Parts: sequence; structure tokens; C-alpha cells
Amino acid sequence: MNQSIDERIARVTFNDAGLVAAIIQQWDTLEVLMMGWMDAEALRRTLIEGRVTFWSRSRNEYWRKGDTSGHAQYVRGARLDCDGDTILVSVEQVGAACHTGTRTCFDAVDLEPFAAAEPPA
Repeated sequence: MNQSIDERIARVTFNDAGLVAAIIQQWDTLEVLMMGWMDAEALRRTLIEGRVTFWSRSRNEYWRKGDTSGHAQYVRGARLDCDGDTILVSVEQVGAACHTGTRTCFDAVDLEPFAAAEPPA
């Protein structure tokens, strides 16, 4: 597929706030590191610069992961899900991904499901 950046971004289904969820995953181990929000410009920057850029809803500004912390995310690939409303970004994570200083944002609370469903035989 040889599409321009604008053609690629046009395939994304942004929500009513103009944002799309971006799941960040370590490229080689497939470890899910974090989730952040991107608008069209943040996605454009991510795809062009090769460093993950998010839109901060709380600060109302762009932030490129690692610019202040040194814990950068270098893009190895990006894929759009079947509905076009979620992006999976494969990265080389340098340092912690979570703002709490941990490797992943998904190590804090285990929701411990009450029952584990078994697939039909």
C-alpha cells in the first residue's frame, strides 16, 4: 500500500472529540505498555517523526513521549483495527512507559474476574 500520510490518516475513525485510542505495545515482546489519545496531528507527527506523540486531554496540548522524562517510544510499526477506531503502535520503549515510573501501565490492579469462561469443546 503506497498511500500518502493524509490518505492513511483519513482511514481513521476519530471520536466526537476528534481523538482516537492508541494502544502502545513493545514491538518484540508484544507487552502492552500503555494507552493514550491521538488526534490527526498527533498521529501525523507519530508517523512522520517515528516518535510517539499524544494529545493530552488534561493539559490540552501535544506531548511527545520521553521529551521530559527520557522514557521515549520509537515507532517500529502502526496498524489500524478493523473498525478504524483504535491504533496499535509497535514501539521500542526506552525506560518506563507509565507516568508512575513502571514499565507498563497495566501492572497496577488485577480485576480478577469472578469466573473464567471456557471455550466450547
